[in-house]
Formats: sequence, C-alpha cells, structure tokens
Amino acid sequence: MAHDRSDSLSTFRLSRDPPPYEATEAQSRPTSKSAAGTPRANRSLELLNEQSPLLIPQYAEDEQHLLRRPGTPADELEWHDQEAEESKSVWYLFLLTLSIGGLQIAWSVEISNGSPYLLSLGMSKSLLAFVWIAGPLSGTLVQPYVGIRSDNCRISWGKRKPFMLAGAAATIVSLMVLAWTREIVQGFLGIFGADPTSEGVKTAAIVFAILAVYVLDFAINTIQAGVRCFIVDNAPTHQQEDANAWAGRITGVGNVLGYLSGYVNLPKWMPFFGNTQFKVLCVIASIALGSTVLISCLYIRERDPRLEGPPPLEKAGVLSFFRQVFTSMKRLPPQVRKVCEVQFFNWIGWFPFLFYITTYIGQLHVNPIFEANPNLSPAEIDEAWETATRVGTFALLIFAITSFISNMLLPFIVVPTYQPPTPSRTSFHSPTLNRPSTPGTPGTLSASMSYFPPTPSPESHSRLTRLLSACQIPWLTLRRAWLLSHILFAICMFLTFFIKTTEAATALVGLVGLAWALSLWAPFALISAEISKRDAARRARNAGRGSSDNIDNDSNSSSANSADAEDQAGVILGLHNVAIASPQIIATLVSSAIFKLAQKPRGAPGDDSVGWVLRFGGLAALVAAYMTSRVGEDAKGKESGIEDGEV
Repeated sequence: MAHDRSDSLSTFRLSRDPPPYEATEAQSRPTSKSAAGTPRANRSLELLNEQSPLLIPQYAEDEQHLLRRPGTPADELEWHDQEAEESKSVWYLFLLTLSIGGLQIAWSVEISNGSPYLLSLGMSKSLLAFVWIAGPLSGTLVQPYVGIRSDNCRISWGKRKPFMLAGAAATIVSLMVLAWTREIVQGFLGIFGADPTSEGVKTAAIVFAILAVYVLDFAINTIQAGVRCFIVDNAPTHQQEDANAWAGRITGVGNVLGYLSGYVNLPKWMPFFGNTQFKVLCVIASIALGSTVLISCLYIRERDPRLEGPPPLEKAGVLSFFRQVFTSMKRLPPQVRKVCEVQFFNWIGWFPFLFYITTYIGQLHVNPIFEANPNLSPAEIDEAWETATRVGTFALLIFAITSFISNMLLPFIVVPTYQPPTPSRTSFHSPTLNRPSTPGTPGTLSASMSYFPPTPSPESHSRLTRLLSACQIPWLTLRRAWLLSHILFAICMFLTFFIKTTEAATALVGLVGLAWALSLWAPFALISAEISKRDAARRARNAGRGSSDNIDNDSNSSSANSADAEDQAGVILGLHNVAIASPQIIATLVSSAIFKLAQKPRGAPGDDSVGWVLRFGGLAALVAAYMTSRVGEDAKGKESGIEDGEV
C-alpha cells in the first residue's frame, strides 16, 4: 500500500538515528534480524526470536516507563492493552487451519462408510451400536487428557505439534488396518492352517475390526485436541473468530468431498489403492490427513514452550488425571462455562440428526413402495433401502454445500466480537515498532476485520473499514447468530410433522445446513477468543512480575503456575469437548428408547420413529437457545473473570 513520501522519509530517519541511549546499547552488542528483516532494538526480543501472536514483546527496564500509560498497573489484564498482537494474513490463517480439513475427511470416511463395512464383516446391528459408542467415549476421556498433557509439554518445537503428528500417524495406521482387517486376520490365521471361511476366522475379524475402530477414534480425538489448541495458540485474540471461520470452511470442504465420494466408483478409477470403496477411501483419507498436518506443522511456528518455565508439579496416574479434570471444571471461566452448557444441549439435538437423518429421508422414499407392495421379499426390501440410502446421502450433500456456503458468507455479515487495534502513525517509542511479523505477509484482509499493515495510511484504513462494515448487520453479533441457529434448527425439526416427500425433506435438510455452519463456528470462536485474551493477559502479567520480582524467591510462583494451568487452551478445549461428547451418550440412550417404543418392522410403511427422535432433538435445541441467551456478548470485565487482576 502506498504511503506518504514525507512519512516514509521520517520513518527511515528514525530507524537510522536512534536516541543516544539506544545507540549506546546497539554498539555494545550485534544487531540481530527478525524473520521479516527488521532490526531488533531490545535484548529480550533478540533472545526470544518468536513470532507467536500471543507473545508480548519484552522491553528493557529503562524503557518500561515509556510504554506504560499513566495510572495503568504493570499487571493490568484488559485485552485492549495488548496492542502487540500482530494481525495475521488470510494465507496464514488458511495454513493454520488446513489440518482440520484432513481430519474431517478421515472422520467422514469412518462415519459414512464405517457401518456398511462393519456389517459386511458379519457384525450384528446391536453390536454395531456398541462399537459406535467409542466416539463419544473417547471424546470424553481422550481430549481432556491430551489437552492437559499438551499444556505441560516442553518440547522445543511446540506444545501441540507432537500430539498432532502422533495422532495423525496413529490415525493413518488404524485406517489402513481397519480397511484390510479381513486380509490381515485371514493371512495371520492361515499360517496356522485356519480355514478363511470358518466362523472362527469371521469372529476374529470382527473382534480385530472393533479394536481398530476404538484405536481410530482415540487417535482422531488426539489429533483433534492438538489441532484445536494449535489454532487457539497461534491466532491473535481479535482474529480468533476469523481463524475458526476458516476452520469451519475447511471442514465444509471436507464434508462435501466426503459425500461426493459416495457417488464415484473409486475402485474403477483408482484400483491401485484397493479393490473396494472403503479401502480406496481410507487411502485417500490417510494421504489427505498426513499432508495437511505436515503442511501446517512445517509452516506455522509455535512459541517455544520452554520459555514458559517448568510445568506445574503433578502426580501421575488415573486418579490424578480425574482430580485435575474436576478441579479444572470448577475453575472454568464464566464465559467458557456458559458456552459449554449450551453445547451440552446443542449436541443432544444434533447427534440424532447427524446419525439418523439419512434413515428418515430413506423412510419417506420407501413408504409409497411398501404401501403399494406389502409382500416384498427381503432381497427386494434391501434393494429399495439401497436406493433410499443414496437419496438420503444426496440430501446430506446439499446439507454440506449449504453449510459450506454459509461458512463463507456469515463472517462478512456478523459483527466481530473483538475489534483489532486501531492503526496509528508508528512512533519510535511505540511497542509495535519492533514486534514480530509473519514473513511475507505484512497485513491481512479477512472477514469480520479490517486490513492494516505495519504502517498503514489512516485514510485508506478508514475506507476499507467502512467497506467491510457496510456488509455487517449491526445487531447481528456472533452470540445472537448462534441463538437464532438453535431456533432455526428446532423449527426445522418440528416441521417433520408435516414433511411427506423426499424433495421437501431434502430442502429442509439443506436449510439446517445454515444452523450447522454456526455450530461449527460460534462456540469455538467464543471460547478461543476468551482463551487467547486470557493467555495474552497472563503473559503480560508474568512479564510485569518478572521485571520487578525475583522469581527464584517468589513463594507464590507454584500456586500461580497451578492457577494458570486451568486457563490454558488444552484444558479448556478438552473440557469443551466433554460437553460435546457426553450428551451424545445421553442422546443415544434416549433414541434407543424411542425406537423401542415406536419402531415398526422392517418393510412396513409409515415408520415415524426417526421423526420422533428428531423432534426430541428440536426440544433440546430450544433449551440450547435459552442457554445461549445467558452467554455474554463479549468476554470483557467480570463476565470473563479477569477483572481486578484475576486470571
């Protein structure tokens, strides 16, 4: 962006002619370069050499009084004082969230094709229900554990990357093992002379597949915990909504690709990946997951966790883990606690829809067939349901497309919760003069925020701000949009009383995609912004404490570290996932009870048991809407629990 020539010359002279006290300091040590090529003017930035958006630049003691506003304590914890958070580019946010796309493809392969594959091995439907309880069970246990362990990780190349890479490797291995379960079991037992067609080999294959599914779910939750924390740690507070919007968009792309794959005869076009649809899908998912995680890990540089000091001392063991989880639950920030309460009821509603909507649409398709032909053979019934399943899958494709389009457009019309720092003329004593920047990406243009490079022109910034603001609906905040999405979902579920055709049901499912887009975006954005703000405030407080206190003699340091532990991304996002996974178990039990009371025999027309399950989900959505009305519009002041120095 063009700048005034006189301003550029003035800035250039400032950089060439520092005040005497800095010139003396510069002569005493060599000048280092940042990643963007900017000389460092202070010792602490030279030592840290970091580009984390959450890292608050440190300044020499003789500069502290220049950077502090009169009357502002050193440990003031208001987010708007953290002006050193560098805005990230669209490209940076895309690569930061890219790995969640590969994860979504792997998860969609398991959800959409796992049940038919397991049934093909000879597994019963009652046993299949036991297998799929692995998802919410692993989400309830694994993500809090991984979150705590990653918060305490002190490996030099980052907190989250080790868990992302380990989870990706375990997911790839378990996908390959699951896809080739029959061949592995038959080959191994064949060494001992077992007949591949015997019942013993068939039972062994089923047991082996169940183990593979559980390992797969635990691995997926490991990488998901790492990726979500990775996004929070590396996006500035005012861009958390944008980062999670990008995560929602990439998730939408993964959903669309996953559902589209159901219409393509993959073994015909890719026989080198396998001779069945499931094998090819597992190979494609493994390649997508491995490549996206690797790209994100190579491009995004995490802050060195060793700079945070040693982790809090804790006892190992299962009891210690659960004790820490319950302690963290009690210490959840009020804003995060309210979002988790919403998610509990939100997912009681969403779980039946995601797992049974295909069956609901399929039942609408087969009803006229069964009414006209009441004496169909079992083979003819299976054939009718195969066609019905494809009709339901097409509705989910429309659902995924609607959700993706909504994820693209909604961030432009929703008013952002946090505004980025207002750019101003860069002065020599500005704390943002020597802040780290993203290499090759000096500024950003993203939905729900403004474009501001390091030395912007106020006039051009004002024009672009007005342009983006014109797209926003003034009263539509993220919280209100989320509340409206619950109401929309509930209305759509109650409309199932009147839906009689597959065309109407498909249109209804497409409309629900709008609510799903907000469920993928709003809760993560609200929680991530809260975590990021508190983390930035905590770093500023620790920096102020370090410049005036002797840390080695600080008797309260261990208790402070323990208090900070509950505020870190891994713990909070792990507990948030508990609020997502645990209600799925409740929804499964309630759905099973409804099916037992209302289900008709297979092949009978007019079975509306799935419709009643969906309406139960609509009731839960109304409770979620009420709970959303209690969530704060932003995370400032007492609402976030950081007033008066509390973190």
